[in-house]
Amino acid sequence: MRACFQTELVCCGRRTLHNLFALQMFYKSARVEYHPVGVVGAIVPWNYPFHNVFNPLSAAIYSGNAIVIKVSEHASWSFLYYGRIIKAALKSVGAPEHLVQIVTGYAEAGNALVTSGVNKLIFVGSTEIGKKVMQAAAQNLTPVVLELGGKDAFIICDDANLAETIPTAMKGAFFSCGQNCAGAERFFVQEAVYDDFVNQVAEVTKRMRQGPALGGGPIDCGAMCMPGLAEKVADLVDDAVQHGAKVLAGGNVVQHPSGGQFFAPTMLVNITSEMRIWREEVFGPVLAVMKFRTDAEAVALANDCPFGLGSTVCSSNKARANAIAHQLQAGMTSINDFGSTYMCQSLPFGGVKDSGFDRFAGIEGLRGLCVPKAVCQDRIPAGTQLKTVIPPILQYPVGDKSFQFACALASIFYSPSLVGNIGGLKSLILAMLPGSHSVQQKL
Repeated sequence: MRACFQTELVCCGRRTLHNLFALQMFYKSARVEYHPVGVVGAIVPWNYPFHNVFNPLSAAIYSGNAIVIKVSEHASWSFLYYGRIIKAALKSVGAPEHLVQIVTGYAEAGNALVTSGVNKLIFVGSTEIGKKVMQAAAQNLTPVVLELGGKDAFIICDDANLAETIPTAMKGAFFSCGQNCAGAERFFVQEAVYDDFVNQVAEVTKRMRQGPALGGGPIDCGAMCMPGLAEKVADLVDDAVQHGAKVLAGGNVVQHPSGGQFFAPTMLVNITSEMRIWREEVFGPVLAVMKFRTDAEAVALANDCPFGLGSTVCSSNKARANAIAHQLQAGMTSINDFGSTYMCQSLPFGGVKDSGFDRFAGIEGLRGLCVPKAVCQDRIPAGTQLKTVIPPILQYPVGDKSFQFACALASIFYSPSLVGNIGGLKSLILAMLPGSHSVQQKL
C-alpha cells in the first residue's frame, strides 16, 4: 500500500534564485518525492462520529499509510458498525484488512496511542486537551495535526442580501444545535442593516421548534449531546446578561417533556469583549450579535479572539468581501455562504491560533501525511561531460590558488554587476593558468 508521489521541478526555472545560478545548474533536473510517513494515529471526538473516522482514514489510506483511530468513549457503540464497513471496503480492493485499526477507551487509551511511536498524529478536540496531546507527542518528536476549537466570525456588510444571508446565518448558528467546531458564534452586522437583521432573526428564533430528533414531528433544534453542556451554555449566557447583554430569544435550559438536555435556541445582542462569551467557545445554540461601523472595525472585532478556524463574509460586492476576508485571522473563509470551504473537499481544513495548526483534506492534507524528499540528478544521459565534477584545483589537498578559484566562481555567478561577472571570469582564468600568482578577492 506504500505510494510515492512526485513533483517535477526544473532548476533553470526557479525564479526565486539568481538567473545565473539557474544557468549554472542547467544540466540538472530536480524533483520532490512524497513518501508515506508509515502509520498515522488519530484521536477523534463524538460530535460527528461517522465523518470524524472517515476523514483521517481516507486521507491516510490515499496517501499510502496505515492508520490507528482512537474514537470517543461517548460514541464507541457506532464504530462496531463502521468497522464492518471499513473491513468490507478494504477487502473489496484487496487491501490488508488490518490496514485500519479502531481503538476504544478513555484518556489512557489516547495517551497510549500518542506515545506509541506512530509516525504522525491527528487530534480533533478541545484546545486544552490538544496542548496535552502535543506535550505527550513531544516525547517521541511525533508531528501533530491539531484541529481544535472554533468561534467563527460571521460578518454581514450593509450591502448584503439579507433575504439570503439570514437563513444562512441561522444555519451557521443552530445547525446540530451549535455543536460544531466550525460553527458560527460571533455575528458582526453593519449598523445600516443591524436593526433589520436583529428583528428578523429574533422573530424566527422564537418560532423554532425543539425536541428529540426521533420525536413525533419535525423539529428545528435538538438536544445537547453531553451531560452538563446545557448548563455550561447557560453559564455563558448568564454571564453575558450580567455584563449588559440582552436576550431577544431563548436564553434558558428547557425542561422538555421527553427529558433530555435541551437549551433553547438563543439570540443575544449588545455583546462586548468583557464577557466570557466573547472569547470562550459556546458549542451550543447561541447567536450572538455585535454592531460595527466600518470594514476595518469588523476585521478588528473578528480578529479579537483566541480562535481562528472558519469565517464568513457577506457582501454583494465581491471585491469588498474578499478584501475583508483577506485580513481575517482564520484558516478558512466562505464568501456569501457558510461552511462551503468544508464542502469543497479539495480544500485544506484547519485553523490558526488556539484553533490549531497543520491541515487535513485537500492536497495539503495528503502531502502532510507524507515525507517530502528532495532529489536532484543529471538531466543529460550518462557518458556525457555535462555533469558535476570537482575541478582538480579544489580536490584534496587543495591547490595554492583554490581560494582565488572559489572567489572567482562566486563573482561569475553572484556579482550584482556585469563588470563583476567579467572580473570573476578573468580571475578564474588566471587561477587556472600554470605559474600565475594567486590573487585574493574580496567577496
